[in-house]
Amino acid sequence: MAVFDDKQEELEHFETRMGIPRGRLAVTMDLVTDAMALVGQHGVYCQSQRWPGKPVMDIQMVMKNLTDAKELIQSVMEELRTKASSSGTSSSDSR
Repeated sequence: MAVFDDKQEELEHFETRMGIPRGRLAVTMDLVTDAMALVGQHGVYCQSQRWPGKPVMDIQMVMKNLTDAKELIQSVMEELRTKASSSGTSSSDSR
C-alpha cells in the first residue's frame, strides 16, 4: 500500500514508541491535521457571501468532519492506551 511506503519513517517512529495500532493512529492524526490545515487555508480564500469572515458552507462541513474524525481517533488511542496499561504491558510490547 502506498501510504506505508510514503509514511514509512513516521510509521516506524510511532509504532516503535506506541505499538503498532496506536502508532498508526498517531500517523493518521498527523494526516488529518495536515488536511485540516490545507482546508483551512482554502477557507481563507472561499468566504461566505452570507456571513463575511466565515468560510463557505462546504468548507465548514469538511472541517467539522475532520475535527470529528480526530476526536474519534483520539478516543480510540486513549482506549488502547488504557487497555495496555490495565493489562500490565507497555505500549511498545503490544507489537
